[in-house]
Amino acid sequence: MSVIFSRRSAIPSPTKTERMAGTETSPSQLFERPDAGERAVLVHVDDGLVDAEDALREAQALAASAGADVVARQLGRRRKPDPKTYLGSGKVEELSALIREHEADLVIVNHAISAVQERNLERALKCRVLDRTGLILDIFAQRARSHEGKLQVELAQLRHIASRLVRGWSHLERQKGGIGLRGPGETQLELDRRMLGTRIRQLEKKLSRVRQQRDQGRQARRRRDLPAVSLVGYTNAGKSTLFNRLAESGVYAADQLFATLDTTLRRLELAGGEAAVLADTVGFIRDLPTQLVAAFRSTLEEVVEAQLLLHVIDAADPARDANMAEVDSVLQTLGADEVPQLRVYNKIDAHGVAPRVDRDENGRPVAVWVSAASGEGLELLHEVIAECVSAEQARGVIELTPAEGRLRARFYALGDVLEEQFTDNGGVRLAVELPRRELERLYRHEGLAAELIPMTGGHLSLGMAAH
Repeated sequence: MSVIFSRRSAIPSPTKTERMAGTETSPSQLFERPDAGERAVLVHVDDGLVDAEDALREAQALAASAGADVVARQLGRRRKPDPKTYLGSGKVEELSALIREHEADLVIVNHAISAVQERNLERALKCRVLDRTGLILDIFAQRARSHEGKLQVELAQLRHIASRLVRGWSHLERQKGGIGLRGPGETQLELDRRMLGTRIRQLEKKLSRVRQQRDQGRQARRRRDLPAVSLVGYTNAGKSTLFNRLAESGVYAADQLFATLDTTLRRLELAGGEAAVLADTVGFIRDLPTQLVAAFRSTLEEVVEAQLLLHVIDAADPARDANMAEVDSVLQTLGADEVPQLRVYNKIDAHGVAPRVDRDENGRPVAVWVSAASGEGLELLHEVIAECVSAEQARGVIELTPAEGRLRARFYALGDVLEEQFTDNGGVRLAVELPRRELERLYRHEGLAAELIPMTGGHLSLGMAAH
C-alpha cells in the first residue's frame, strides 16, 4: 500500500487552535515542495544539554549519510522551543536569508519537532523542512536490505506518518459532498488513517512471525550450548569492522552512520575449542526515534537474549563518554541493562594507545583496547570473550505441580534437564544444570526465588522453589 500526499501546500480552513496560535494560512504562503532536496541548511538549537559543536558535527554526518549536501549551518540558543516554529521569529528570518543566499531547497532541523512546527516553518521559509526523526528514518529506508529490515523500516515510517497525517490532508478535513455523497460518511483524513492502521497491523503481524522464527533459532542454539555474544555501540564506532575481524566474515562496513541495519549472525571460534554465536546489530544514536526502537524490537532481542554484550566504543571520539551513556540508556530501555557487558575500546591506532585488558578489583575483565582496522589487540579480545562466556554453572532439583507444565517446558526448551521423576501427587521432579545467567533470567521472568550455594568444581548448588 502506498499513501500519496499532495506536493502543494493547500489552504485549510483555520481551526480554533490555529487562530489562537496565529498559524492561519494565507495565499501568499503557497509554495511548491520540491521532489528532492540535496542542498541543505542544517539547523541546531543549543539547549545546554549536549555540546553544540558535537551535535552539529553528528547532524552533518547524518545529512551526508542521507545524501544531502550541507551548504550552510545555523546555530541558535534557546532554553525552551518556540511552540509555533521551534526557532523563534528572529532565527526564522535569519534562516530564510540563508536559504536564499545559498539557494537551498531543504532545511534539516537537528531536533524532533511537531507536525505544527514543521508546517509553520515550511510556510515561513517556502522550503521543505525535515526534522531529525525524519532524517534518520530516511537513512534507514535507504540502508535496509533484508526482508525483515524493510518491514521494520516501513513500520517505523508509517507510525511516523500517522503521527503527523493532519499536515498532508488538512485541506480535506470536511465531509465529501455532492449528489449521492451527502449524509454520514468518513472524511478523507479518517479514510487515510484507517488505511495506515490496516497496513501497520499487517506489518506487525508479519514481524511477529519473524520474531517467532528468531525465538526458534535462539532455542536451537541453547540446545547446542552455544552462548550468544552481541555487538552493541554508538553508530560508526566500528562494530561491523570488528565483526568481520572476529568472525572472518564479509558484512558491509563503511565509515558512515548506520552502515549496518540488518542483524548478521556468525559462528565465533574461541580459545580452547569453544564456540559462540556472534551478532552484529544496528548502531544506536542520540535521540533514536521511538518508532525505530519499537519496529526493530525483534532484531534487538538478539541483544536482550545475549549472554555477553561487546560494547564497542570509538576510543578516539571526543564525545565517547556521552555516546557510551546514550548506548547504556538505550540498553536500559530495551531491558538489556542486566546483560553482562564488556567494553571494547576500538580505533586505538588513531589514539596512540597500546592494546591491553582492564580488570576490576576481583580480576574480572571489564574492558579491552583494540583496533579492528589494524588487528591490534584482537588476540586479547578472543581470550577475554572465551573467559566471559565460560559460564558458571548452577545445578539442582526443582519440584513442579501438575499445573506448572509450562515451567517444565521452559527447562526442556533450554535443554538442561538431566533427569525427570514423577511424584506421588502427579507433579514432577527435575534435575537440571544450566548456566547461572540463564537460570537468573528464567527466575526473573517467572517471578521465582532461588538460593544459589557455591560448590566445588565451578558449580553452584541450586535450591529452587516454584511457589
